[in-house]
Parts: sequence; C-alpha cells; structure tokens
Amino acid sequence: MNIGIIGAGFVGRAIGKLSVKAGHRVMLSNSRGPHTLFSLRHGVGAEVGTVEEAIAFGDIVVIAIPLAAYRSVPADALAGKIVIDTNNYYPDRDGRIAELDAFETTTSELLAAHLPQSRIVKAFNAITMNDLEKDGRAPGSADRRALPLAGDDADAKAVVLRLYEEFGYDAVDAGPLSQGFRFERATPAYCVPLTKTQLAETLAQTTREGKRAA
Repeated sequence: MNIGIIGAGFVGRAIGKLSVKAGHRVMLSNSRGPHTLFSLRHGVGAEVGTVEEAIAFGDIVVIAIPLAAYRSVPADALAGKIVIDTNNYYPDRDGRIAELDAFETTTSELLAAHLPQSRIVKAFNAITMNDLEKDGRAPGSADRRALPLAGDDADAKAVVLRLYEEFGYDAVDAGPLSQGFRFERATPAYCVPLTKTQLAETLAQTTREGKRAA
C-alpha cells in the first residue's frame, strides 16, 4: 500500500518505519514543510512531502498530530479515504475539551465529525512508540501482544488488522468508533502489554466512569 502520514513526530516516524519494513511505500509530512524532514528519507526510508501531497499519495492516511490540531486536517482532500486516527487527549498539551471531559464523545468521534466523508479507524494510540517498534512477535508466540482498534467501516478496519499483523501484533476489535473510549488515555488498556484474551476482557470491563482520573 501507499501510506501517507500527517505528522512526523514519534508516532509518525515509528509507524512509517514499520510500514516500510513491511513492504509499503510511505510519505511523511508535517505542517512546516518537507524541507524540515530531509533526514527522515534515510532514517525511516520514506518519501517526504507536504500534507496535501501525503494525502494524495496515500491509499490510507495516518493522522499523527496532537489532538488540539485536528481541525487543521484538510477534510475535502480526505473524502473517501481510510484514515487511521492515533490521537490521544492530553489536557496539559491540548487544552481542555469540554465534550471529552464530560464523556459526551470520544477523541476519534471528534475527528470523524471534522472528516464526515472519511472512513475513520482508531488505532495505534494505546501503545508507546518505543514498544511498537520492539514488541512485535511472530504469530502464535505465547507473549504476543494485542492492540485494540475501533471503527464503523468493516473494510477500513480490515486494512488496520493487516497492518497490526504485519507489525507483529494480534488485534482486538472494540466495535464501532463510539467504543473507542475503552482504550483512550487513562483506561486500563492504555499502553499496557496484554495478550489478545487479556485485552478483550479488559476492554469489555471498561466503562466511561471507570476511566482513571485525568
């Protein structure tokens, strides 16, 4: 696949590196322009471009920018695209977002409202990038870690399941995008190494009220 990535920080670089290793073509981008990404051509093995170029390049597009900047993502250009949302809500970084504080919506539903014509999948948010790069295991390994995902489009979720598998992880589908709260920041499944069985049980037991204090 061609994978366009908006954001070239820890998240964008890690997903880009693993995608290239799995045989995909990657284009990294950020808001400052491709001239700031020169070293990543060799460090990640990716192409670099503008945000608009990365969107046009990608069969799928990964959003790897701070949540506070989600409205900067160009909606029209992403119409019809599979979009992987890696966002987490950190009030100290993003400022307070009333709808999230009141548990009225989820981080990925905020993005979905901004991108109503895109096919959003919440994924890659519940693992640190250091772990993502080193914890992948072969299928059937006893200690193989599982990662969660959520989304409303079955075909889009199948693409993410493929990436999880290629990166060395089992997957647990938490259900529609509205269920993404089960693995947001401050939940029991957030950045905790769990097997597929353990993750499924943890997600099932997680409630909005049970999220740890932010």
